Parts: sequence; structure tokens; C-alpha cells
Amino acid sequence: MIFNYFQHPAPSLLQHYTSLAIILFGAIALLFPSGYSLGPALLLLASPVLLVTRPRLGLERRDWAIMGVLMLYGGLWILEVWWDGQGSRGLDKPIRFFLAAPVLLLLLAYPPRMAAVWLSAALAAIGTGSFAAWQKLVLGMARADGHTQVIQFGNSSMLFGILCLGGLGWAVCQRQPRRWLALLIVGALFGFMGSLFSGSRGGWIGLPFIALALYKGYGRYLALRYQATLAGLLLVVAGLAYAIPHTGVADRIDHGISDVQRYISGESRTSSLGARFEMWRAAAIVIPERPLTGWGENGYIARAAELVDEERVGVAVARYSHVHNEVLDITVKRGLLGLATLLLLYFVPMRLFGRQISSKNLELRAFSVSGVLLCVAYIDFGLSQVFFAHNSGVMLFSFWLVILWASMRRLESQRIKDNR
Repeated sequence: MIFNYFQHPAPSLLQHYTSLAIILFGAIALLFPSGYSLGPALLLLASPVLLVTRPRLGLERRDWAIMGVLMLYGGLWILEVWWDGQGSRGLDKPIRFFLAAPVLLLLLAYPPRMAAVWLSAALAAIGTGSFAAWQKLVLGMARADGHTQVIQFGNSSMLFGILCLGGLGWAVCQRQPRRWLALLIVGALFGFMGSLFSGSRGGWIGLPFIALALYKGYGRYLALRYQATLAGLLLVVAGLAYAIPHTGVADRIDHGISDVQRYISGESRTSSLGARFEMWRAAAIVIPERPLTGWGENGYIARAAELVDEERVGVAVARYSHVHNEVLDITVKRGLLGLATLLLLYFVPMRLFGRQISSKNLELRAFSVSGVLLCVAYIDFGLSQVFFAHNSGVMLFSFWLVILWASMRRLESQRIKDNR
């Protein structure tokens, strides 16, 4: 077994179960249609066992805050579905935020092995990056898209790579640190490779903020020469990615520049970026019309069609049910109330994870850094895509959030016991 993962028995059968479900969550996340759902489904199916075993959870205000922001965001979304007349089809995504709460309780009661969490992230990144390479280099696809929407695929691949970087502090503390470090570094490379082969440019914009979060967690503890070496390697990798034609990076950047130039000149409003600019312009028109409660999805679609008919915005606006920006989209559909729930969903977990980002315990810091990175990455992805408009975006955020949180809480509890 990998790195003697099962060398010692887990304290309980249920901890074996949660560990294996989490490994499965990453291992097949984007390799099969809806593969990201199987691991969480197994965890959810096991959660009723809490009614039988009735373990002492020792819930703290922080745990309630994590569950609270998930249910608050999902709850307001359900209200939108109701008053907007979307029917049962509209409940599919918001209900998943609620389902993450019992999974968190299960993981707090029967926490997974730490190795399972990082093995899951590494397998997710390596599997997704390999799949992207197959589609791009072997099948000759213009943009790798896995079994989901291309932007979702590329950004999700990047997310897995980012989580691998977050786990490096944990790897250093293990009995076989070189093997774990190698696995996570390879995972990070494959995760970013998957993003490059997808050509999803939106995720690249936030890389400086990802780097800042990593530096906050680890950079200050590296000697200056190591910091310089890493910075140099990143520049070399970025240069190679742009210079090698097969990556498609140069074409995507050049097309982006061209899209902006053509939009400014008035030549095209239907290009990839031009259409986004028009959707954002449409959002700027409709938000002041219903600022508090928003329009709802059906209401926005109808209003966008009117704006197109009135020739106030380009025809590309009517092709989409969202505006390709998470903040603008939720404000359009759920108003300022919706915007407040989104900001709470981003920043409450980020704040709670961030409290341990300077911990002297590297294992604890790894989960803290990764939790912060999860939130930062989603803010980044949301700049040019409505990530929560897709099942993959909802599942990866809500369930990785509770996995990382439960793991960090377990380590905190262990430290308290060890100090007694």
C-alpha cells in the first residue's frame, strides 16, 4: 500500500470508511461523469450512523459557523428557486450545501486519516492532469474538457494542484517525507498542467493571490535562497508554458488580447471576452432595478432578452443564464442579500482557517493554508465564471471545505490532549 498507509489499523472501522471515501472523492473526481459525487455520497450515506452511535462531537462555535454559512447560502438559493418559479429542478445545487453539514458531523466524529486527505488531492490532480494531456496531445482536442464544461474542468484541475501545494507542510512531518513531498509536488504540476491544457485563462489571473497565501503559510520559513530558487523556477515554467505551442497558452493569451482590442474598437461583442464584457454591462443595468432581492434566474433571463431586443446590450447576453462573474451573478439573481451570503461563504471559512496559518505545528498549518487556498481559489475562479452554477463547483467547494475543516479540528484536539 502506498507509503505504508495501512501499516497501523485505524481506531475504528468508520474511520477506515471515511478515509476510503475521501480517497475515492479525489481519485475519480473528473475522470468519469459526475465522479466527484461518489465519495461525498458514500459519506452522506454513512452519516445516519451518528443517530445510532451518538458520539460526543464537542461542537464549537466555529463548527456551527462553517455549517451556518453553507446552509445560509443554500437556504437563500432555495428561496430564490421558490419565488422565481424554477420548480424542483432548481433545488439540485442548493440542497448540496445542506448535505455537506451532516458529512461534517460524521467527519468530526470519525475523522479520516490525514494521509487519506492528501492522497485524495494528489490522485485528483494527477488523474485530471493526465486526462487533460491525453485529450490535448493524443486525441488532438483544442481544449481539454474532461467530462464537464471546459472552464470548470481547467479550474478544478488547478484547484487540485493548489491543494497539493497546501499539503507540503504536512508532508515534511511524515516518516517518509521525500516520498510524500514528491507525490504532492508531482500532483501540483499535473494539476496546473490540466489547467494549461484546458486553456481556461480565468484561473491564471488569481495566481499572484494564490502565491501570496502560500507565502503567508510557508514562505517566511524558507531561506532567501530557496525563495529565490522557487521564484526562478516558476518564471521558467511560465516561460516554457508560453513558448511551447502544444500547451496552447500563447494562443489563449493572444486571443484574449485580441478580444479586448476588438471590443474596445467596437468590432466584436461576441468573442469570448467581448461577450463577458457585455454580460457584465447587462448586470450593471439590471442590478439597480432590483437591488435588494434581485431578479431570480428566470427573471434575469427574461430581462436580458428585453435588453437585447432594445439593443442596449449585445446578442451574446441572451445566450447564457448567468453573467460569468460569481459576484455580479448572485447580485443580479438574489440581490444584496445574496451577495452578503456569498461573501460570508468566502470569508468566514477563510478567517477561521487563517487563524492557524502561523501555527508552529506544520501539519496543522498545512490544513490552515489549504482551507485559505480553497476560498482564495474560488474567489479567483468566480471572477470570470459562475463556478457555483455547476454541480462540480458546488461539490468540490462544499465537501473539500468540510474535509479540510474536520481534519484541522482533529489535529487541534490531538494537540490539546497531548499537552495535558
